[in-house]
Amino acid sequence: MTKSYDYDVLVIGAGPGGYHAAIRAAQLGLKVACAERDSVGGVCLNVGCIPTKALLHAGEQIAAARHAADFGLTFGEQKLDIAKLNGWKDGIVRKLTGGVGSLFKANKVTHLIGQASFIDEHTVQVGDKTYTAANFIIATGSEPAKLPGLEVDQQGIVDSTGALVMPDPVPARMLCIGGGVIGFEFAHVYNNMGSKVKVIEFMPNVIPGADADAVKEFTKIMKKQGIEIAVQTKANRAEKKADGIHVELEDVKTGEKTTEVFDRVLVAVGRRPRTDGLNAQAAGVNVTERGFIPADTRQRSNVPHIYVVGDVASNPMLAHKAMKEGLVAAEVIAGKPAEQDAVAIPGVVYTSPELAWVGLTEAEAKEKGYDVKTGVFPLSASGRAMTLQATDGFVKMVVEKDTDLLLGVHIVGPHASDLLGEAGLALEMAATASDIALTIHAHPTLGESVLEAAEAVHKQAIHIMNR
Repeated sequence: MTKSYDYDVLVIGAGPGGYHAAIRAAQLGLKVACAERDSVGGVCLNVGCIPTKALLHAGEQIAAARHAADFGLTFGEQKLDIAKLNGWKDGIVRKLTGGVGSLFKANKVTHLIGQASFIDEHTVQVGDKTYTAANFIIATGSEPAKLPGLEVDQQGIVDSTGALVMPDPVPARMLCIGGGVIGFEFAHVYNNMGSKVKVIEFMPNVIPGADADAVKEFTKIMKKQGIEIAVQTKANRAEKKADGIHVELEDVKTGEKTTEVFDRVLVAVGRRPRTDGLNAQAAGVNVTERGFIPADTRQRSNVPHIYVVGDVASNPMLAHKAMKEGLVAAEVIAGKPAEQDAVAIPGVVYTSPELAWVGLTEAEAKEKGYDVKTGVFPLSASGRAMTLQATDGFVKMVVEKDTDLLLGVHIVGPHASDLLGEAGLALEMAATASDIALTIHAHPTLGESVLEAAEAVHKQAIHIMNR
């Protein structure tokens, strides 16, 4: 006799991975509940991807207005209404989170409000009630990592959540600790808003995972925009004084220590999986020392009916990875032959210009034993980029020499994240550089730069001198 449960699937967490899993499971005819202690949408919609991009867009409009006189458009003195800016950003968040709530209702997903904690492998407590389910999907996400010596108070010293609330006035001096995606996106926001920004990174290079040539171009552009970058530098401690936040910085190579004063300090040294309060051990679920809950390619934990998706499952901690994993978990539970088998997961820094990549870097390809050739097309040769006043950057294609197989694409430029879709599809379909070069791209577009990079692999690009 089959045991009766309250739900076929109970999803823990309503971030991108969780709400995708819940909705897909409901679409496939399962009885679904989703427990969330905070607002639906998770970090991404509430205090991550979406509000950050809103601030980035606002900052880019401010920067663009400064250069509008180049084509004859002049404005009066710029004035930024901080309260209105924050309200506009928060309105976008409310609209999107409300949309997820409406999708839950439309798909008959029961929304359970509160922290879900396992009692046993088929039972959780949410608030003062208990619920049973045949299957669970853990999608509890991640939270900002802490840095000893710099206590986050969300006022002067902030993490990525606190940095989203733009203070009035905009801080004159801003320090971003961490040269990853989060650090540079906020550096770009505050720089465009008028702050003097410094980014420090403990490692020798910023933006880990990106191609070395792309990072070199990216940092050159960020410096040109006024952002100071110091690698192999760490922050030891911070002290608030009347004239600002005094931060002790140390050169990792020499050990030399200096003190600099800032008005706001962002701690962006990575994220850690969130499992506090989950009580996963009560269900027999393995949790690593670093807090991850490992999953196989079908998103199953060591307990077969308990699935794991998103940041809590593994790196990279990206919303689009979580979304895909959520769909896989739901489909596996529904009996579909689904599996997480991505050839490549895109990475993006949403600054202006953007840095975006998918697939192998040139160094990674060589490490894997490929005989590599590359094609690079500079945006300075793109007519469309000229019309956008955005000629900094390039498209770089990494290809296996003998087979012409596409291995990776790396873009620094406007709308790089949008251009990356073609590259991702090409990688998934095992396309060659010639396949892309033979595809007619609309003119004039930024997408032609991808075509010309493919042609440059064979030294046949039309609009540059091929070497």
